[in-house]
Amino acid sequence: MTTATLTTSSLDLASLLCSRLCHDMLSPVGALSNGLELLAEEKDPEMRKRCFELLEQSARISADKLKFFRLAFGAAGGFGDMVPVAEPRALVDALVGNARRIEVNWSLGCDSLPKPAVKTLLNLALIGIESLVRGGTLDIAAEQRSGASEIAIRAAGPRIAFDPTIGAALDGSLPVEELSSRTAAAAMVHQLASSLGGGIQFAVTADALVMGAVLPVG
Repeated sequence: MTTATLTTSSLDLASLLCSRLCHDMLSPVGALSNGLELLAEEKDPEMRKRCFELLEQSARISADKLKFFRLAFGAAGGFGDMVPVAEPRALVDALVGNARRIEVNWSLGCDSLPKPAVKTLLNLALIGIESLVRGGTLDIAAEQRSGASEIAIRAAGPRIAFDPTIGAALDGSLPVEELSSRTAAAAMVHQLASSLGGGIQFAVTADALVMGAVLPVG
């Protein structure tokens, strides 16, 4: 496997992540715009109340996604900080709450994790959520031991949807020229784990996707 296969430039990766963020924000922001247009024209009190409810829902979803992506994709505060595990837990729970039909189970063996581990957890959780197109359960475990952060995520449900190119991005076998906004987050997680001397593993069946990461600390 060549070095070119494993890495891509920071600028290219950032561009793809920005494209992914914009794609995910189009729906809730578009709903806000449409809701405001309807509200400006609607005179019926009951319909106006319904418009306000839809606007409130779209605003909440937009805020939840922005908070999630800020930590999952961004570098606010640097990469060496410890992050309380309650923060990524709240972000994932909010994202799942908006998606519905998914139950999240947590097993956290520490109070905080290094930011690279948190970014890895969030991005793997996102892949798990998106694989549960028909609903299911998402089990998330994380702990620190033997000088490393260990993360395990299992998405279980009917007919798991997992694009093989995302798996290739996770294990570093996807050629750089084939990267897209859909696979950029997985490629980022692979590069992040590799830079720390760690790795990502995954296994997928018709009804379950299991992903694990080990990231040495320091």
